[in-house]
Amino acid sequence: MTQVEFELACTTLKQLKGPVSDQEKLLVYSFYKQATQGDCDIPAPPASDVRATAKYEAWSQNKGISKMDAMRIYVSKVEELKKKEAS
Repeated sequence: MTQVEFELACTTLKQLKGPVSDQEKLLVYSFYKQATQGDCDIPAPPASDVRATAKYEAWSQNKGISKMDAMRIYVSKVEELKKKEAS
């Protein structure tokens, strides 16, 4: 896995036109954050901010995953979404 492959997957994700579920978006987001910033180190948002809380919880679930492993998983998930769109 290289940085170039990861960046290519980031670009590919932005170009997808098919519907992506909120759950899929959260999953991809969480691995992107883990790959680029590591473990979640921000305070939990207020429970009233449902969207921020969902993103926080998704990212927090990846605690301990290395940046390289997160990149691999991110690229894999983007490939799945790309194949799903093509079918």
